[in-house]
Amino acid sequence: MRLNAYLARAGVASRRQADELISAGRVRVNGERGQLNTVVASRDVVEVDGRRVAPQRLAYVLLHKPAGVVTTARDPHGRPTVVELVGRPERVVPVGRLDADTTGAILLTNDGRLAHRLAHPRYGVPKVYEAEVEGSPRKEAVAALREGVELDDAVTAPADIRVLRRRAGSTLLELTLHEGRKHQVKRMCAAVGHPVRQLHRSRYAGLELGDLAPGNWRELTPGEVAVLRRVTGLE
Repeated sequence: MRLNAYLARAGVASRRQADELISAGRVRVNGERGQLNTVVASRDVVEVDGRRVAPQRLAYVLLHKPAGVVTTARDPHGRPTVVELVGRPERVVPVGRLDADTTGAILLTNDGRLAHRLAHPRYGVPKVYEAEVEGSPRKEAVAALREGVELDDAVTAPADIRVLRRRAGSTLLELTLHEGRKHQVKRMCAAVGHPVRQLHRSRYAGLELGDLAPGNWRELTPGEVAVLRRVTGLE
């Protein structure tokens, strides 16, 4: 395991922050100054500022993110974060992001390899959203969402779209995406003339919230973790 990944697993810092600690000479491996390319084995002794550290056990948490909570480990503006909602002794971080006003399913883990693959578009991890949009999209607009919408950074990939409910002035759509661009659902719906009023992610990588209330979380079962590792090619 590379030294920065080891420090992240130990809950010391993110990989980027770990690189800074290593470059500053604050990390030693078996008494020697660690380098950015240092590889750590199970018997090696790793110290940060003279304190020995060791990897934490792998943890996998599904959180029902409420509105107003940001998807980061820390927020300079003092807003509540998803990490603060999860009472785990291990340092877990969110996989991907949800906007502050978006609710729903988000995975937090300290399994860096799995998190990287879940976020990589190569693996096409499904993300299911329920979007309440303004107006009543006609079949042409629904077809455009399904086939691909021209955005400023390229055409979106094909998506599965269902109309769940129509009401006076708004429509509830279900969108299943296999890519994860910034503000993608909001940008797609705005591009076809139906801005999003409310957005909720109901499923992520096949994981459902079930009866989890907003702000609550649960650990994944070993079976759920095995499925995630299998679909991302880690097993």
